[in-house]
Amino acid sequence: QLQFVESGGGWVQPGGSLRLSCAASGLTLSEYAIGWFRQAPGSEREGVSCIHSEQSDSTTYYADSVKGRFTISRDTAKNTLYLQMDSLKPEDTAVYYCAAVNCWYYYNGYETPIAYSGQGTQVTVST
Repeated sequence: QLQFVESGGGWVQPGGSLRLSCAASGLTLSEYAIGWFRQAPGSEREGVSCIHSEQSDSTTYYADSVKGRFTISRDTAKNTLYLQMDSLKPEDTAVYYCAAVNCWYYYNGYETPIAYSGQGTQVTVST
């Protein structure tokens, strides 16, 4: 059974950094495209970043709002996905989730299933 456990969130001042983790069970992360999503209060869930499978050269994608500040990576030995978030801004405040998704379809604007299976981790950026 697919399960993701997100962790690493917390409170940080603007300009600070956090590293989120997504531990996976029920699948081998390197064989799938996996993305990070976030949902702020009153807003729809949105894609933040995505990494394709190793077979697809681990191509990465980023939302324009986080390019140059966030970095997605994967540790195959730990079967864990990471999101390094630097230069955080108040507008990055949200609950962050990981999910299985077709990165190319999603980041090119096509409808595609998104498989969430975690509680998310809260990130709060404020003074």
